[in-house]
Amino acid sequence: MNGRSASWTVVTALSAAQFVMVLDSSVMNVSISTVVEDLDTTVAAMQAAITFYTLTMAALMLVGAKLGDVWGRLRAFVIGSIVYAIGSLTTALSPNIVVLFLGWSVVEGMGAVLVIPAIAALIADNYQGRQRVTAFAMIGAASGAAVAAGPLIGGFVTTYFSWRYVFIGEVVVMAVVVLFSRRIVDRHPPRPSSIDLPSVLLSSAGLVAIVYGMLQSKVWGWIRPLEAPQIGGVEIVPLGISLTTWLILGGCILLAWFFGRQRRLADEGRTPLLDVALFEIRRLRSGLGALGAQYAVTAGLFFMVPVYLQMTLGFDALQTGLRIFPLSISLILFSFAGTRLSNIWSARRIVRIAQGVLALSALVLLASVDVELQFPAFGIGMFTAGGALGLLASQLGNVNMSSAGPEKASEVGGMQGVFQNLGSSLGTALIGSVLLGALATTFAGSVAASELPEDVKAQVAEATAGGVELVPASTVADIGEDAGLSDDDAQTLADAYRTAQIGALRVAFVGLIAIALGALLFSKGIPDDAPPRRPRGRPVRPETEEARHE
Repeated sequence: MNGRSASWTVVTALSAAQFVMVLDSSVMNVSISTVVEDLDTTVAAMQAAITFYTLTMAALMLVGAKLGDVWGRLRAFVIGSIVYAIGSLTTALSPNIVVLFLGWSVVEGMGAVLVIPAIAALIADNYQGRQRVTAFAMIGAASGAAVAAGPLIGGFVTTYFSWRYVFIGEVVVMAVVVLFSRRIVDRHPPRPSSIDLPSVLLSSAGLVAIVYGMLQSKVWGWIRPLEAPQIGGVEIVPLGISLTTWLILGGCILLAWFFGRQRRLADEGRTPLLDVALFEIRRLRSGLGALGAQYAVTAGLFFMVPVYLQMTLGFDALQTGLRIFPLSISLILFSFAGTRLSNIWSARRIVRIAQGVLALSALVLLASVDVELQFPAFGIGMFTAGGALGLLASQLGNVNMSSAGPEKASEVGGMQGVFQNLGSSLGTALIGSVLLGALATTFAGSVAASELPEDVKAQVAEATAGGVELVPASTVADIGEDAGLSDDDAQTLADAYRTAQIGALRVAFVGLIAIALGALLFSKGIPDDAPPRRPRGRPVRPETEEARHE
C-alpha cells in the first residue's frame, strides 16, 4: 500500500461491504409486517426466509473461505460482491415470497460467504501493525453500526418509502465497492487445489442442524416438546424428546466426523477444507470464543429490545430505531477509542473491561424495563452497551487474524464468519426460549392470581399449556372482547399479559447478563502483552503484530 489516501480508500470500501453484509437481517426484522402485506404472504414464511439467510451463511462459510484461496481473495471478494448485488436486486423486484426467498436467503447468502472471509483476509494483506488494528476496528464498527442502525434505516425507509429501496441501495453500494476494488492489494496469488466434497457436506449438514435446531427451539422446545413438527399428521417426537435436541446432537456428531476427516486428510497429505490445527492456537481459540459470545449478546439484545419497545410499549419501527440509536453512536465512537487504548493497554485488558461493562449495561437495562420507558436508565444502558461492543470490535478481529500467518487468513476469516453466525443464532435461540418460557409461566400465574371468573382462568390455563404467543400488549383487550369477555375482564386480561411481558423481559435480561459474564472465560487466552513504551519526543515506527508475538 502506498499513500495514506489509498489506505483509507481500501478500508472504506471493505467497511462498506461489511456494513451491507450485516445490514440485511436487522432491516428485514422491522419490515416483516409490510413485506407480508406487499407480497400477500405470512409471517411464518418471512421467518423462514430470515432463518435460511443465516443458515446459508453458516453452512457455506468454510467453502467460501476455501474458494478465496483457490480463486484468489480479491477475485472471490469481487465475485461475491456481484453475486450479492444480483441477489439484492432480485429481492427488491420480487413479486412473491418464492422469488424473495431465492434472491435474499439463497443468492445473497451465497455472495456473503465469499465476501465475509475475503474482507478479513484482505485487511490482513493491506495493513500492518497499528494500521491493521485501526482497519479491523473500522470493520467492527461497520458491523456494529449496521446492526444498530438497521432498525432505524429499515423503519424510516419502510415507513416513508418502501422496503424495496433498502435492497436497491445495497445494489448501488456493492457496485461502488466493486469499482474501488482495483485499489485493493491481494498479496497471495490463487492456489489451485481440490475441495473435498464429503467435508463440505459434513460441515454444512452439521452447522445447518445446529443452527436450525437452535432457531426452532422457541417453537419446538429444547428438550420437552412444545409444538412438534408433523409429517402426514404424525408428530415427529423421537423417544418423546424435542426434535431440537436431536438436531443439535446430530449436528455435533457430524461436526466431530468432519474434524476427524480433516485430520485424516492432512495426515495423508491431501488438502483439508479446514486446517483444524488452527484450533490448537490458544489466542485464536480465545478470540473466536469471545467473538461468538459477543455476537450472542448482541443478537439477544437486539431480539429483546425491539420486543420491549414494540410489543410492550407499542412503538413503531422508526421510534424503535431512534431508541436504539445511542448504541449505534457509542459503538462507532468506542471502536476508534479502542484503537487508541491499544497503544497503552493490552488486548486482554481492553476485552475484559468491555465484557464487564457489557454485563453492567445489561443490568442497567434490566432496571429500566417497566410498563413505561425509564428513558435515562434505558439510554445510559444502550450507550454503555454500544461502548462495550465497540471496544470488543476494536480488538477481536485483529487478535484472530494475527493468530496465524497470512497464508491462513482466508481460513481464519471463514472461521470468524462461522462463529459470528453461530453466536447470533445461539443468542437469539437462548434469549428467545427464555423469554417465551417465562412469558407463559408468568402470564399463567398472573391470570390465576387475578379476579377473572374461574371459567376464564380455566380457558386461559388450557390455551397457554403449550406456550404463549408473543403479541402486542395493546391488542390483548380486543382479543379478550372478541372471545366474549366483558370490558372489565378483557382489560384485566390485558393488564395480566402486560405484567407478564415485563416479568419475562426481566428474566431474559438476567440470561443476557449470564452470557456476558460467561464470556469472561474466553478472555484468558487473549494476548496480555502491553505495547512498548515510546521514548518521549521520539516517534517509533509501528511494528507488525507478527513481530510483536515472535
